[in-house]
Amino acid sequence: MTNLILLSFLRQRPMHGYEIQQLIQTSRMDVWANVLSGSIYYALNKMESEGLIVTTAEERTGARIRKIYSITEDGESLFQRMIRETLTLPPHSAKSDFSLGLNWIENIPVSEAVSLLEQNLKQVEESLAQWRLGKEIKSQYGLTPIAIATFDNAIALLDQDAKFLRQVISLVQK
Repeated sequence: MTNLILLSFLRQRPMHGYEIQQLIQTSRMDVWANVLSGSIYYALNKMESEGLIVTTAEERTGARIRKIYSITEDGESLFQRMIRETLTLPPHSAKSDFSLGLNWIENIPVSEAVSLLEQNLKQVEESLAQWRLGKEIKSQYGLTPIAIATFDNAIALLDQDAKFLRQVISLVQK
């Protein structure tokens, strides 16, 4: 998905890797898309070697040289193909290593299981708060109906995960 994200930014205008990284962080895309800064530069170099993007300019900032990248026709074709592929994926998969672990939860001490589940719940609740805040902030600048539906879906899924974790904690404690 890193390539799809990077190509989407480069379709807007030529940019350097650091600028893309800042846009990803500012938009909080890094929270839900799992894009690490190292993977950005790796992907840019790989896409350039594959002819999906080209260096159109270089900027010197102190001792560093920043490459400005632009998308190529092949990059645009890949972008279009990747959009089509992602639209055939399930929005949320029921396959989960967490569910697998629940099958054998009785093999660890109850206190440890509860502690781990509470840590998980805390992370889910923090993520839920970030999604709600993200929706609120982005709503100030205008969101498309699809973006609103995407936010609402993620919030509903996280809310359901939090409820499920509370239920599991309660069942484990009995």
